[in-house]
Order: sequence, then structure tokens, then C-alpha cells
Amino acid sequence: MKDASACQDSEFLLKPVAPALVAGAPFLPLAGGPYGFSRLLVTLLDGDAPVAMEQVSVGQLAEWRADLDPALLEKFDSRLTALTAPRPPMTIPGRAMPLGFGRPMVMGIVNVTPDSFSDGGRFSDVDAALAHGQALIDAGADILDIGGESTRPGAKPVWEEEERQRIVPVIEGLAKSGAVLSVDTRKASVMEAALEAGAHIINDISALTYDDRALAVAAASDAPVILMHAKGTPQTMQDAPVYDHVLAEIYIWLLHRIAACEAAGLGRERLMVDPGIGFGKTVRHNLDVINGLGALHSLGVPQLLGVSRKRFIGALSAEEPAGDRLGGSLAAGLAGLGLGVQILRVHDVRETVQAVRVLQGLAASAVMEQGIDAGR
Repeated sequence: MKDASACQDSEFLLKPVAPALVAGAPFLPLAGGPYGFSRLLVTLLDGDAPVAMEQVSVGQLAEWRADLDPALLEKFDSRLTALTAPRPPMTIPGRAMPLGFGRPMVMGIVNVTPDSFSDGGRFSDVDAALAHGQALIDAGADILDIGGESTRPGAKPVWEEEERQRIVPVIEGLAKSGAVLSVDTRKASVMEAALEAGAHIINDISALTYDDRALAVAAASDAPVILMHAKGTPQTMQDAPVYDHVLAEIYIWLLHRIAACEAAGLGRERLMVDPGIGFGKTVRHNLDVINGLGALHSLGVPQLLGVSRKRFIGALSAEEPAGDRLGGSLAAGLAGLGLGVQILRVHDVRETVQAVRVLQGLAASAVMEQGIDAGR
């Protein structure tokens, strides 16, 4: 690594090794949260291809970085700062309170579609969707994500006007509850209608690439934006997806999307990322990405994880249908929280909130105990 020369497209992928609950040295914090790491797997990338890899302890970092080429040193320091720094609160338009990342948040899913993979259109009626959304709020959801187009594998696009008609009445109704609302869409006109109806956040599975107007619409609004990685479209994404280095490729792709947003006037302080579990990824790809979620904090923005009821859970278990994957959803979601993820996007809000609160209680107790032990 130290002998590697800086390439024009060189970049660092920094993967924390075995993050754990920590209090003080010799650990560094992961995205400013309660989890930290004492070792770092440093990979030098040329484009999105690894060219050198080395594991370094936190105690060795000062000596290790001193021998880096100056151009590489600047990039390394920038990525390490992004990896360890806390995520500042995010302003939400129309709300006095910002979105804070001092604790994990739960985003509840409201699918206003007749063909959802998980709930089979149970909430495609406006009244049913409103009742479901309110139930998720009562169950402890911090955010509601409202979508009118299924993006399950093989799904076909929905006409824009039909998508607007599905979600606008639901957003207008739920906006009265005072909840933070996200619109799950990849179409610019639907984004505009949803924001006007009361949505606060744009959640785009194409990271503002599907619609030529989407980036400009998002930039012109005050709304935070979630950029998700997907390979292909819902119609084609599971047709034997191939990666040479899945985590590195997703990392570089999201890095470029963040840069494109900033160039368009959409500031980093308004951005979040989602690695897109199940969107153009095999079971092995999904597992590699989940295990590598800590590395994506080097992007320097909050991270959302959507594993709820995903197909890979059934593949690892007994091929249960989507509605019977609660246990696997909780296991994968809590694993993500242990890797610093700030938001879980889920169907089963009540159960997830309970699991998150127990995890928080355990974490607080462990950190307090470590602090007491350190002071003896």
C-alpha cells in the first residue's frame, strides 16, 4: 500500500473490522455513534477495482499514513474523517425540529399499490393506507415512506398520473398527523406532486437517474433525498446480476451520485444513501454488502438500510413467503445497526421499534459499564 502510486481515479474504501460498543481509545467511532473500531481494512481502488489492501490498527494509523503519497494522504484523511464523524441533524422543510441521528430511526412502509411483493395490495385503497400509516405512527415509526409504484423484481413501470393519484390523497391525509413523510418514487412529476401534498423527503431507488428532470426537481426543493443503488431496472435487475467487487462498486457509484448532486446544487447536508439490498444483487451480493455496511460511512452521509422481508431472507432459511420473514428481517436490521446504520426501512414497525429499543438499552448499559471500568 505504501508503495502504491496515486492514480488519477484512485480512491480509498475503509472497512472497519469487527465494530463493537466502545468507550474511548484505542477505538475510533463509527459515524460518531456508540460503535467503534480498533482495526481498519484499507483498500486502494483504481476506479472501482481494488489494487492494494492492508489491515491497520488504530494505534498504527499515524505512523502508517505518514508514508502515504501526498495525494493519497489527502484522500485517506478525507475518507477517515467522513467515516468517524457524527452525522449532523438534517433540516426538514416545514418542520421546526430537524431529523436527528443521535439514535437509530425506524421508517415504516406504506405501499399504496395493488401488487406489492410484501402485502399484496392490502393498502392500495386510500382509507386503508391512511389507517395503516396511522397505525405505524402509533407503533413508533419516526418516518413514513409512501410509494405508489411497486419496484419488486419483474415489476412494470406505472403511469405517472396513476402513481400521483394513488399517493397524493394518502400524503395529504397523513400530513395532518404531523409525521415526517417520505415519498418513494423515481419520477420528477410525482416528486413535485408529493412535496406539494406535504411530503418532506424524496426516496428514489434510482438515485435521481431514472427521470431526466429528477435531479433538478430535487435540487430546487428543500427536501432531503435518499440515493439508492440499484443495478438495472425492476424488470431486469435480478436477471443474473454480476459484480467484480460488489461493495467497492456500490461505494464508488454512490460517491459519484453524491458528487453529481452537489454539482447540481443539492448539498451533501441534504443527502442520505441506501445500498439497495435486493436491487440487482444475488444472495451472496446482499450478504457481502450487509457485512460491509460500515465502509459506506466513508461517504460522509447518513445511511438507510432496507432488508425487511427481502427474498434473501427466505433463501437463507426455509423459503418462507414475504409475510413470514420477521425474524430474518430483525436479524439483518440489527446487524446493520451494529455497523452504524442510522435508519431502518421496515414493514413490521412495532416489532422493529421494540428490538431497536432493547438494543439501545443494552448499548447504553455497556458503554456506561465500560466508562466506569475505565475510571477505576
